[in-house]
Amino acid sequence: MLLSRIKPAKASASQDKDAKKEKKLPKFEEFIKTRDYTGAMTILEFNRHSGEGSELNDRWLSYCAFHLGDYKRALEEYERMLKKNPTDASLWLSSACCLFFLGMYTEAKDAAEKAPECPLQTIILFHLSHKFSDEKLLMSYHSQLQDHIEDQLSLASIHYLRSHYQEAIDIYKRILLDNREYLALNVYVAMCYYKLDYYDVSQEVLAVYLQQHTDSVIAVNLKACNHFKLYNGKAAEAELKSLQDISSSSFTFGCDLIRHNLVVFRGGEGALQVLPPLIDVIPEARLNLVIYYLKQDDVQEAYNLIKDLEPTTPQEYILKGVVNAALGQDQGSDNTAEGREHLKIAQQYFQLVGGSASESDTIPGRQCMASCFFLLKQFEDVLIYLNSVKSYFYNDDMFNFNYAQAKAAVGNYKEAEEVFLLIQSEKVKSDYIYVSWLARTYIMNRKSRHAWELYLKMETSSESFSLLQLIANDCYKMGQFFYAAKAFDVLERLDPNPEYWEGKRGACVGLFQLIIAGHEPK
Repeated sequence: MLLSRIKPAKASASQDKDAKKEKKLPKFEEFIKTRDYTGAMTILEFNRHSGEGSELNDRWLSYCAFHLGDYKRALEEYERMLKKNPTDASLWLSSACCLFFLGMYTEAKDAAEKAPECPLQTIILFHLSHKFSDEKLLMSYHSQLQDHIEDQLSLASIHYLRSHYQEAIDIYKRILLDNREYLALNVYVAMCYYKLDYYDVSQEVLAVYLQQHTDSVIAVNLKACNHFKLYNGKAAEAELKSLQDISSSSFTFGCDLIRHNLVVFRGGEGALQVLPPLIDVIPEARLNLVIYYLKQDDVQEAYNLIKDLEPTTPQEYILKGVVNAALGQDQGSDNTAEGREHLKIAQQYFQLVGGSASESDTIPGRQCMASCFFLLKQFEDVLIYLNSVKSYFYNDDMFNFNYAQAKAAVGNYKEAEEVFLLIQSEKVKSDYIYVSWLARTYIMNRKSRHAWELYLKMETSSESFSLLQLIANDCYKMGQFFYAAKAFDVLERLDPNPEYWEGKRGACVGLFQLIIAGHEPK
């Protein structure tokens, strides 16, 4: 028998009234105001299927699909409306926008040209001329832009796409001065500062927008990218985790971008699963997959992925240069005509970036010039550029590896040895180039015993034989005859060449003379 209830069996009149208030459905306008386009589409779909559909309902449906990043669905809606009203210019222009974002540039141009001339048509064709790399047409549409906000924002975006970041910033700031309520422009300014490597400034500008829109995928992602550059991958990933707790419709829009960046933040983890399908969706996906292959020493696969890419940005030129340089030096292929051709192409790409007005004073630009001169074996010039940026790379093993080689190549063996010993990477330290250069610096700094110990740690191979030759000849040249004699002795046993016998005999005589002169212990 139930003797008590927590809730009454029948609600009171006041409770019924409250319940009705609670059950009241949100309005379509409320979803639009909060940028919940999924919720808005749900209502619009319900209206259509319940017989309350209209042309205005269909237009809003297309609008919501477009802002969700579902350009294919938006295009289908516009095409459905065009069948009913094929002369509506706004529908053709809206279709052109969808086609543009789907990467169907020729179709987008055809659709835009079916509308009469108007500011929106000029903007679409302006962007399409950039995609077609038609410089003459681009300047023609540029001259048609007016001093309207839409036209100026379009011009700023083209500046951004052409890596003219400061010009884009100037336009955005000028618009913001008169339109403080356009908070999203702060995201664009922050993106420009990010591209200019001013990550702390980017964070400050971005904070203005994030205070009002904490669930913006684009803004949170940019904040994570800044953290990646300023701190590390873990700090960046922590920023993105906040998005997983937000049931925002914009998360669907940016999910591919988030998946891509998580691979980068995790040092390439999951690259082969995530990046290949995104190659034609996110421009950086191809570049990051190339970087992944390079880190895995799969130079040929990296080259296959990037060989047909026509570079348009400094990053693409640099990466093509790196891949060609790696391929040219891989397995001694720099001694072949094909290898030399790859090195020549790499040198040209590096020179192009390092010599450009926009990159010459940036860190990557100076690294490019250093790489260019490195391939040309002009090491004095290499050091000029590396010295100007070394404070940013104190603990960078690859930078120190190249820096030490350049130091040794100009005869500054003392500093070269110090830099070689800063390197912590076991992969670099096991590389024969590292071992041979370190052995040479030891010998030139009169530390032949250390060079000999490097040889003793190596397993018998063609590389250990080459190191023996280096030790024997360099020690002989530097008058360190004891270790020269030891090296020539082992060489003679491995290969009974008369030259090694002559070398051993000469080293023994030299050592004997040093002992007589009191420069070596008996």
